[in-house]
Amino acid sequence: MNPQATAWSRRRWLAAATALALAACDRPGATAGFKGVDITGAEYASGLSLQDVDGQPRTLAQYKGKVLVVFFGYTQCPDVCPTTMGELAAVKQQLGEQGKDVLPIFVTLDPERDTGPVLKAYMANFGPDFIALRGTPEQTLAAAKSFKVFFAKVPGKTESSYTLDHTAGSYLFDRQGRVRVFTRYGGGPDVLAQDLKHLLAEG
Repeated sequence: MNPQATAWSRRRWLAAATALALAACDRPGATAGFKGVDITGAEYASGLSLQDVDGQPRTLAQYKGKVLVVFFGYTQCPDVCPTTMGELAAVKQQLGEQGKDVLPIFVTLDPERDTGPVLKAYMANFGPDFIALRGTPEQTLAAAKSFKVFFAKVPGKTESSYTLDHTAGSYLFDRQGRVRVFTRYGGGPDVLAQDLKHLLAEG
């Protein structure tokens, strides 16, 4: 099988497996109306404690008042990550003034290569208010586990040319800092925009 096709199949499987796991973990507090997987009341994805691109400690609690979109990825990702960030940038623009209340947070799964300067330059491609967080390998693993994010290193031709298979989806948090929705990769900007509008309207 074509290696590229194999990698794509692995990513599709990861996305499907994660969506099924998240759906199975829905809580009674879930409400109707979201296009993504409603995970209102979930006991996972409760927070993060990492560093920003300047090395300053950050937690999700610091961003209360904003609707957060948390995505786990890496800067050398060839398709899923730039597509997701690009769609999010387009949705923020589509939302107009409301878009200022939507805060994208990119959590790297590749702290070995994604240094602060690398992340800062990458985020600049999408918008001035896009935030990137990173940690030690141990912190990264703990953060991914707490969000039920799966990732695995795929060796490349050289030691530094590896790729990562990873969960392809975003977590939406309301203004009170509660995780509410898991948006699958491939749903498109209209689905994301509708769920963000729902959360923005809640106030």
